Amino acid sequence: MSNHANVPPAISRRLAGMAYETILLAAALLILMLLPHVLIGAFTHRLATPPVLQAHFFLSLLLYFGWFWTHGGQTLAMKTWRLQLNDVSGGPVRPGQALLRYCLSYPSLLLGGIGIFWALFDRDRQFLHDRLSGTRITLLPPAAKK
Repeated sequence: MSNHANVPPAISRRLAGMAYETILLAAALLILMLLPHVLIGAFTHRLATPPVLQAHFFLSLLLYFGWFWTHGGQTLAMKTWRLQLNDVSGGPVRPGQALLRYCLSYPSLLLGGIGIFWALFDRDRQFLHDRLSGTRITLLPPAAKK
């Protein structure tokens, strides 16, 4: 277990990381969302239907977050904000945990932000989707100056 495993970040830092993640992903998603239209249009001469686009959006983000969470525990924005996702024991996140966390984050965010507000009352300041998936966000120490 690493020495940072028990240091929860401030909720404001986590929200800032989420906002930054949204900015980083916006451009990539704009390009990625064109892919179904181009492929379906090339082969069927029709536009992609809303369910196809929604599935593509869901799977694109799942691959992005799933990869980073299971390979080092940090997305690009999390590295900037010195946040790391671990399992509750401080170890790496398993693929099943990453999938569960990802799926639970949608209702956690979309139902009035209930999963975010949960952190205000949680003893470890964790979001509800972290608590339910057996994961936790920790704050990494500042990088050593050269």
